Amino acid sequence: MAMQSGSYAAVPDIALAGLRPKQPLVKQVWGALLSNPNMLVGLIIVLFFGLVAVAAPVITIINPYDLNMADRLVGPSGEHWFGTDSLGRDLYGLVAYGARISLFVGAAVAIMSSIVGVFIGVTAGYFRWLDDIAMRFMDGLMAIPGILFAIVLMALLGGSLVNVIIAITVVDSPRTARLIRSAVLSIREQMYIEAARAFGAPSWRILFYHVMPNTFAPLIVQATFLFATAILVEASLSFLGAGVPPTTPTWGNTIGEGRTHALTAPWVVFFPGVALFLVSMAVNLFGDGLRDKLDPKLRGRG
Repeated sequence: MAMQSGSYAAVPDIALAGLRPKQPLVKQVWGALLSNPNMLVGLIIVLFFGLVAVAAPVITIINPYDLNMADRLVGPSGEHWFGTDSLGRDLYGLVAYGARISLFVGAAVAIMSSIVGVFIGVTAGYFRWLDDIAMRFMDGLMAIPGILFAIVLMALLGGSLVNVIIAITVVDSPRTARLIRSAVLSIREQMYIEAARAFGAPSWRILFYHVMPNTFAPLIVQATFLFATAILVEASLSFLGAGVPPTTPTWGNTIGEGRTHALTAPWVVFFPGVALFLVSMAVNLFGDGLRDKLDPKLRGRG
């Protein structure tokens, strides 16, 4: 049938689909969160602890650095909501201030490991002569158990917050590098890369404008898992006495200091342990949701 002049009745919807305005980015993000409840719950928990970390000086009444031996190992009460530890420090304040250290370490390690991993992965994946050299070195680092490698690095560097971030970054970067390298191996064989080479584009331009932007989706997902892993490793190092100094209020230090009183004063390990569990679980839930949305192989699955 011939379409009548000036009438849009016969124009199929698929032809008009490209003319419809796209939804705003905020609405798209909100729709993605609503379609994945686990992702939404994870984001809410992470934002809650982020707010606690930022507002710690405001929401705490008792300074967690103050020692009060007269109130040592006091159970939860109106004055001490989470009780006190063996040094008489307010546990609620320790948990609130500990969120600052844990979230800062997680964010710093995720950013630094992503930068190092992208640099190594992109260059090793694009330049074939560098692939074997870089990846064999990465394999050697990955062959060492992560927590043992981090303890050795802390023994060499010394206990401090900066050294903890450096140690965990060295441990996590090889896995990020291998992930990015595997993505680059398929990207460099695409037709648009061949076209860029044919037009004489230099290697640095191809890497920065064509290869690297196409690795952002897996990198963002990997960064969320690096965030959660870094928080757990920092807590493990502090628990073992190989992390930040014991005077710094962290969840790992608090749990490590209270493990000798776990039976008589379980609240000392319970409240920081719950905070550590909730943040790690929330970041993993958010990361799983991001993977479902960004991975084309998983997108659309029920």
